[in-house]
Amino acid sequence: MLDQVRQFIEEQNLFSIPDDPILVAVSGGLDSVVLLDVLHRLGVSLAVAHCHFGLRGDEADADEQFVRKLAKQYKAPYFAEFFQTKEFAEKEGISTQMAARLLRYRWFEQLRQEQNLAYIATAHHQRDAAETMLLNLTHGTGLAGLHGIQAKNGHVVRPLLHMGKDFLNDYIVDHRLIWREDASNDSPVYQRNLLRHEVLPVLREINPNLDHTLQTTAERVGGAEEIVRRYVADTQAQARRDEAEATYLNIATLQSTTATALVLHELLRPFNFSWLVVKDIVAGFRAPSGLKFFSPTHLLIKDRENLVITPRRLSQYGTFQLAAGQTDLLADGMRLRAELREVAGGFDIPRSKSTAALDADKLKFPLTLRRWQEGDWFMPLGLKGKKKLSDFLIDQKVPLNLKDDVRVLASADGKICWVVGWRVDDRFKVSDETARVLTVQRL
Repeated sequence: MLDQVRQFIEEQNLFSIPDDPILVAVSGGLDSVVLLDVLHRLGVSLAVAHCHFGLRGDEADADEQFVRKLAKQYKAPYFAEFFQTKEFAEKEGISTQMAARLLRYRWFEQLRQEQNLAYIATAHHQRDAAETMLLNLTHGTGLAGLHGIQAKNGHVVRPLLHMGKDFLNDYIVDHRLIWREDASNDSPVYQRNLLRHEVLPVLREINPNLDHTLQTTAERVGGAEEIVRRYVADTQAQARRDEAEATYLNIATLQSTTATALVLHELLRPFNFSWLVVKDIVAGFRAPSGLKFFSPTHLLIKDRENLVITPRRLSQYGTFQLAAGQTDLLADGMRLRAELREVAGGFDIPRSKSTAALDADKLKFPLTLRRWQEGDWFMPLGLKGKKKLSDFLIDQKVPLNLKDDVRVLASADGKICWVVGWRVDDRFKVSDETARVLTVQRL
């Protein structure tokens, strides 16, 4: 099995052994325990991440303790996060399962960046891919849904995706590994479990080799999708414009395409818009500006000749303060890097809107990164006197969904020193008298 996994990693170009350090998502269940052991035996540099979703009481606490000990056994750095999943789901108006998915992958990616890790490995296998494929088909799906789970998707890799469940069962017995059972995996409340225990056994009676057959079908569908992807890529090159704060799609270019709704659905796939919502977006092309559409993760607004897409303002977690001497801040999807320097011999002020140069001796730490609020005001550099931030954003012709997402960096005394990406406050500008400069860059 080790040779098969190594070969799959190389064939799919998932990552480099042993050069790339990998964050392994470990629940404590059989699949993730096998993944951790296999990667360890292959010589991969590992770190372990465990999510406690606060849904299963003492059982989940025991899972966390088990994975903590497991990481220690493999001498791997261990990271755990404790989520208030139900509260998050209720606040965002999404299912508990969707909430758990959003929370874990957002945290995994944050952790990957903070720890300078190359990829995130999950323990999805061949049977998971088959279940996902059929579940997508049941709900209605396009080509991407029919090829199921991908072996590599951005920074997420699945080294066991080609392996059948029986191989994993044999491996854990042969190597005498210990794992924990999750009782929720047998609960018929969840659709995947109903499919797993009631539907798939019947289909396997018709075709005992069902998982492999679906994998082969997924490969063929993937080939057809590649043809569509090339057409979509050509359209994207003409229609899409990415800025630091938003993605823009030109409506006139989209209207000139064949099968507009299908093409737009593919363009919007990274932003998680459903097919039905995409059809409504196309129907609204001729509507007045301001029409809003939502996905679980993003907001799309028709703004004059463009569709403007921004991340939704999901509930925040983590630190939002930059302490004196701290160089990096990753908060709510925004990353800032700060550098303090002596400038006795003069200083060239950066011209980029993504970088602020501030008089460090006029700042009071810690600095706070937050979203702007009604009533906020500041003194824009280059203008005389103070100005309401809402009026400033109107003057800058900031689209509605971008207004909602504007952040400010504020001194500990409450004064706004930088409207991030837009303008420094005149009170904190660098002058001839400035002795120390704090440069803050949005990455």
